[in-house]
Amino acid sequence: MNWIKIIVAAIFEVCWVVGLAHSDVWYEWLLTCISVSISFYLLLNASKYLPVGTSYAVFVGLGATLVTIADVVFFNQPLSMLKILLMSTLIIGVIGLKLATPEEAK
Repeated sequence: MNWIKIIVAAIFEVCWVVGLAHSDVWYEWLLTCISVSISFYLLLNASKYLPVGTSYAVFVGLGATLVTIADVVFFNQPLSMLKILLMSTLIIGVIGLKLATPEEAK
């Protein structure tokens, strides 16, 4: 369940990163602030039960990958083979960290 919180936190990270770049009116800024709050709340909550370093690495790795995908899909940024290679490497590293980290119940 805590890994799901990390994944959802990474999805909200995409929302606030996009919001920081594209918000123009007050309600968009409000949604950005709410996304930041939810994202870090979930990360901090999950980090109480998971190793902090691994939690943060998974959060940032997934967030960076998802932001890059959002840039390509929604904002017509070019997708190069280098970006695909780097995102693949990042995802492999995140999966490796998750598999190498035992989940300890508190």
